[in-house]
Amino acid sequence: MTPSDLLSILPLLVLVVWACALLLVDLWLKRKGVTAFLAALGLALTAGLALAQAGEETTAFGGMVALDGFASFLNVLFPLSGLLGIAVAYGYLKRMNIERGEYYSLLLFSTAGMMLMAHAADLVVVFLALEFLSLPLYVLAAFARPRLDSEEAGLKYFLLGAFASAFVIYGIALIYGATGTTSLSGIVAAIEAGSLGTSGLLLTIGAALFLVGFGFKVAAVPFHMWTPDVYHGAPTPVTAFMAVGAKAAGFAALLRVFVTAFPALDADLTPVVWVLAALTMFVGNVVAIAQTNIKRMLAYSSIAHAGYILMAFVAFGNPATRADAVASALFYLVTYALTSYGAWAAVIALEKQDPSAGSGQAASGLEINDFAGLGRRRPALAAAMTVFMLSLTGMPPTLGLVGKFYLFRTVIEAGQVWLAVIGVLTSLISAYYYLRVVVVMYMREGAPETTREPWLDFTWAVSALATVILSFLPMALFAWASAAGVMGF
Repeated sequence: MTPSDLLSILPLLVLVVWACALLLVDLWLKRKGVTAFLAALGLALTAGLALAQAGEETTAFGGMVALDGFASFLNVLFPLSGLLGIAVAYGYLKRMNIERGEYYSLLLFSTAGMMLMAHAADLVVVFLALEFLSLPLYVLAAFARPRLDSEEAGLKYFLLGAFASAFVIYGIALIYGATGTTSLSGIVAAIEAGSLGTSGLLLTIGAALFLVGFGFKVAAVPFHMWTPDVYHGAPTPVTAFMAVGAKAAGFAALLRVFVTAFPALDADLTPVVWVLAALTMFVGNVVAIAQTNIKRMLAYSSIAHAGYILMAFVAFGNPATRADAVASALFYLVTYALTSYGAWAAVIALEKQDPSAGSGQAASGLEINDFAGLGRRRPALAAAMTVFMLSLTGMPPTLGLVGKFYLFRTVIEAGQVWLAVIGVLTSLISAYYYLRVVVVMYMREGAPETTREPWLDFTWAVSALATVILSFLPMALFAWASAAGVMGF
């Protein structure tokens, strides 16, 4: 290990040290708002350091860690996601009487795991990053103790997460058995040398198991069954952070590994990914129609959007469209992050504690009908929620339309026209349940009780403005994503 190795992961190191220090400092802080401020300061510093590294390309720790445009892009996205996670949680934790300083340290540790995932250039590092980001999330999902549904969410997430990790580690073992290395560059060299022989099948099975493990993390069908229950039971700010950060980290691993190490396996894996993407889009959108609870509806929405991002993977084996596939996936991750955090912030604004229940017990469930009358009671919040619903559908004038345009264009250029058709049709299906929220807000009578919190209002307002403004000026963001899409191939 050399000083240059440490410099290559400086933002990550700073965040880990900051999180450890925050755990100790919080012991002497009675006002947990100070803990939240210090956590946000650490994330802002991390994002600034990541921006300062933009344009640098190097490998470190014997080739196990890579610093390139891909890592730099995601190392800005993840801390910003953490900052929004703190903003939506600050008032919520106090309101629900579950304000504990450990929340912010756990969020920082999970964010650090996501950043390590973006740097991973070795399958061992990928697995370490997966556990690093997942373990704090298991605790955060159960953070609203003694609320039974929160404890159930944490236990389900832990058990199924451990099961998925077993698929990942077994897949890595098979890949190592086939190639004799866990280094992504080493795997490429072994494949290009043509020395695998009968081990080629072993490599394909290992890659498929790896896909299964991370299919759980990104909530792709049929590995999605945990998502509605965990999203519904976990504290809503944790759900928002999981829906954005954990999903982006899962796709970061899939993009890095499949685009860098497995292009030669596209003939075997592309049909599998095609079916996964189509099933995920269809099941997520169709089942969402039947949901009356807003958190479960957004959970199935999250599943559907995993399917849209998976569409980019059908182009990973084609050198002509590979860079565009990565760029469109990264662009869509930013689009989804902005829109999703805004929508969850609106949900948090309406969520309230059940006075008849114990500490941390939310209302029996925020239903879509609870948004009735929001257009008259809180016109600005209702307008922002309308923007988010339109963006998730993929309608103008929102960034969601631009994100889907780039994805569909990449899929069509890869020759997968029917997958693009399925994407368009499922987007039309999604309009039913997204616009149903808009109809309820403006066309049904009601007097919803909402919470006004400065940081929560800041989150949904800025997210709505960014979703609209960036839809007219998307080229700079897409150019950055395009530069990040070149990962040494």
